[in-house]
Amino acid sequence: MLVALYNRTFEEKDIPTLQHIVKMLEDHNIQLIFFKEFYERLQPHVNLKTTPRLFTSKADLPLHTDMLFSLGGDGTLLDTVCYVGNTNIPLIGINLGRLGFLAAIPEEEVDAAILSLVRGSYTLEKRSLIHLDSSIPLFDGLPFALNEFTLHRKDSSSMVKIHTYLNGEFLNTYWADGLIVATPTGSTGYSLSCGGPVVFPQTSSFVITPVAPHNLNTRSIVVPDDNVISFEIEGRAEQFLCTLDSRTETITSSIQLAVKKESFTISLVRPDEHNFLKTIRQKLYWGIDRRN
Repeated sequence: MLVALYNRTFEEKDIPTLQHIVKMLEDHNIQLIFFKEFYERLQPHVNLKTTPRLFTSKADLPLHTDMLFSLGGDGTLLDTVCYVGNTNIPLIGINLGRLGFLAAIPEEEVDAAILSLVRGSYTLEKRSLIHLDSSIPLFDGLPFALNEFTLHRKDSSSMVKIHTYLNGEFLNTYWADGLIVATPTGSTGYSLSCGGPVVFPQTSSFVITPVAPHNLNTRSIVVPDDNVISFEIEGRAEQFLCTLDSRTETITSSIQLAVKKESFTISLVRPDEHNFLKTIRQKLYWGIDRRN
């Protein structure tokens, strides 16, 4: 088995956990390939049996890689989507961050999760992506996201107007600070914090959620993901922000933008004892009386 390891930053308190993960994988005779910058930071703290292979981009990641470990929070796992792309390499998130909807495996369950992988007792969950079409090249040839696409005001405190269309038919003009189009996976992210609904990952839909809308009766809407959603943006400023997950581009109102469902999916590894309902109960404290 060949396992890739990715991390973008870690603190001193995370070193024992990282050491344990690496040792346990090696003890099960799993070959490792490290993200180069991660390996250079971790190298002084680990004693590896062999010199590992390194990767810096999608091109360096062997297609026969069995799995990629994301070691961090949800933002770290979103980074890995650009490295695996359409390769079908499954992702598993070990949560060294805070909330962890995507990186759902906490440190105390690392041993059980690795044993599940070795035994093959896990499920691959297919997650849909959102794809951006634009009139100029954006996002370095990686115009897709696992969580969401957003449009935002940039250099002005004034709200923007975003005219939104479904398959060319006018939907609404959003007077707001911005607009989010989230996948089902992204419904528990930025969209949720702006009042959007939680959508099951298997749902074939997008969630359109305004950010701080001027009209208080403007709410999120769930639309089928076979729609092409296009936009026209205007405001007092000349420049606006366009994002795919944590990646950002600066655009002008002259750039034409539309989003649709991506042609490929991402596979998330779920140990058999984990599922979406358990995750949202734990992360959102559903059914728990927090009063003291």
